[in-house]
Amino acid sequence: MSSSLRRGALAAAAIAFSIASLAACGAGNNAQSLEIKPDHAATSVGDIEIQNAVVITQPDPESTGPAAISATLFNNGGSDETLESIRVEGVEDPVTLRPAEGTGPITVPADGSVILGGKGNASAVVTGSSEALEDGDAQPVTFSFSETGEVKLRAFVVPADGFYAEWGPSETPQAPGSEGSGSPSPTGSPSQSPSAEPGAGEAGAGEAGQGATDAASQSVTPTAPEGGDAVGED
Repeated sequence: MSSSLRRGALAAAAIAFSIASLAACGAGNNAQSLEIKPDHAATSVGDIEIQNAVVITQPDPESTGPAAISATLFNNGGSDETLESIRVEGVEDPVTLRPAEGTGPITVPADGSVILGGKGNASAVVTGSSEALEDGDAQPVTFSFSETGEVKLRAFVVPADGFYAEWGPSETPQAPGSEGSGSPSPTGSPSQSPSAEPGAGEAGAGEAGQGATDAASQSVTPTAPEGGDAVGED
């Protein structure tokens, strides 16, 4: 066989192989290999459907501050339903629910939907420590509705970073104050510490001066008589 005929035969074989491969890939949505569905954080019970549920932790892996639950709740029924509670397995602290506007429960309207998380939307925040939540885990979460009852699914745990930065816990700035009530003066407001406790600062300076020399403490006494007398009496 000449070289030109050999090249033609190889080209024909390559085209036939490509067509066969495309035919296999284009078997359609009814192919057996496409019937395997990924584990999405979505489910439905009765008239309630939940989609895109995730548990969003703090962006800092070392932080154990509050976490947020983000999801879209659909009500396919003919009457309103109230989201009564959310429980996250392994987390003892309650989930605080707040509507997008005003106060009261979160109502999922009939033939409507509600978004949890994000600016201007309803919120669901784990107010306590999120130490039990590990990024990358699929955490069991239970939503309780007034009519449908419990709707359970597994929601992935992700940090409030990248795409989820705008969907994370909205109460993040309040967490350090609630957790570390003993540390705000040295870390949170260094400029206010001297003014908030001036007596402590003066007493410390007086003690250091008197510890070095009695003459130094006596020279300081006229300028700060109260601090000097207090240290001397001690």
